[in-house]
Amino acid sequence: MLPREFTDLEPFAEDWCLDTEAQRYAKRLASSMGEMQALYDAVTPRAEAAIAHCDGFPLDAMPDEAVNLMRLLYSMIMVSFPVEAWGQARVPDSGSAELDCVLEPRP
Repeated sequence: MLPREFTDLEPFAEDWCLDTEAQRYAKRLASSMGEMQALYDAVTPRAEAAIAHCDGFPLDAMPDEAVNLMRLLYSMIMVSFPVEAWGQARVPDSGSAELDCVLEPRP
């Protein structure tokens, strides 16, 4: 699913290369802190290289493997606050509040 240079991240690809922000948020809420920490620990050290790889293509002409890599980066960003600051999947003190994204950029 990912470019050859990023095969070490393949174990995360099937679960975390999600198409929309809503899907990534739902995955975050359904994941344990251990699962989010594992994704974060694997992707973060490779993030700069992954961004550089994705930057090598026009956004509207990215190969599928690069799109998947970009989506994996998006998922790492989605779990970064829970991992780095909150220690939980939900935003602290937000009760049952939710925010629905009605429009998002797409490759």
